Amino acid sequence: MTAAAQTRVPGQTAGHSALRRLVADPDAFRRDVWSREALLTRAGELPEGFTDLFSESALDELVSRRGLRTPFIRVARDGTTLPNHAFTSGGGVGAGIADQVDDAKLSALFAGGATIVLQALHRTWSPVLDFSQQLAHELAHPLQVNAYVTPPQSRGFDDHYDVHDVFVLQVSGRKHWRIHAPVVDAPLRDQPWTAHRAAVEQAAAEPPVIDAVLEPGDCLYLPRGFIHAATALGDVSTHLTMGIHPWTRHHLARELLDAALDELAGDPGIRTSFGAGVEVDDPFAIVGDVETVRERLAAAVRSVPADEIARRLGDRRRSATRPAPVGPVAQLRASQAPDAD
Repeated sequence: MTAAAQTRVPGQTAGHSALRRLVADPDAFRRDVWSREALLTRAGELPEGFTDLFSESALDELVSRRGLRTPFIRVARDGTTLPNHAFTSGGGVGAGIADQVDDAKLSALFAGGATIVLQALHRTWSPVLDFSQQLAHELAHPLQVNAYVTPPQSRGFDDHYDVHDVFVLQVSGRKHWRIHAPVVDAPLRDQPWTAHRAAVEQAAAEPPVIDAVLEPGDCLYLPRGFIHAATALGDVSTHLTMGIHPWTRHHLARELLDAALDELAGDPGIRTSFGAGVEVDDPFAIVGDVETVRERLAAAVRSVPADEIARRLGDRRRSATRPAPVGPVAQLRASQAPDAD
């Protein structure tokens, strides 16, 4: 083991980018794969596994010693998410809360075939936090991280698609994945798979584009919309899902319209009231007003400069991205004794 490896903090990369830990060729991935195709990369093509990021013992610590609460944990069985009360209870003397993980309930559900899902792991587990911040910086898109721990021969969720891209990092155990092509290309957040349930079920009955067993250290990339389901094989399966929420032209369109509406708010002709007794649900009664607004809105859209849209998207990016951790005590100490840096 090298000195660099000995001193490396868990979650930090060792001489290569975060993306390189997930794909064999980051440049080819960005150019040919990103947002277009599903990609399975085997452990032998990657520099190291993922046990420094998460493990079965990490799960046990989080659920049994950290006072984890909903919504940072959920439990699923046979394609259904269980109600919170099925695995939580009061926190005991002095806690004053009613939704902490109940060890006995959770253990019984897991032994009975339920999948444990730790949500927003980038907020609760330091190695994942460090790695996810590196990856978010490299991809320039916000992300979240969940962990899925599935008992042998169990499937937590039915065939479905996500409205964000995902990297699946197989940490331990083996899991059989079946991937099918999208029925909705690049779905937005308000276009969930449940609105296309019949089409998803039909597509899932067709031959998959990827049918493979993920082994420890393997990584699977799925653009949003790709249909998938997975079953643990032979032993407990643990994997991380890094959900990438990509910026799209739809985000740009929304900010462009909002900026144009802000400009139109300064136009008295747009602010004026309809006449008394107007029937706003009668297209013939409002057709003239529709054309007036259409023309002025189009002109306002054309007048919005690109730097205004960039400013607005920058504000959204800052609110969507987890900032670097700041310890309040360390921050206070640093402010009390500033050095040359």
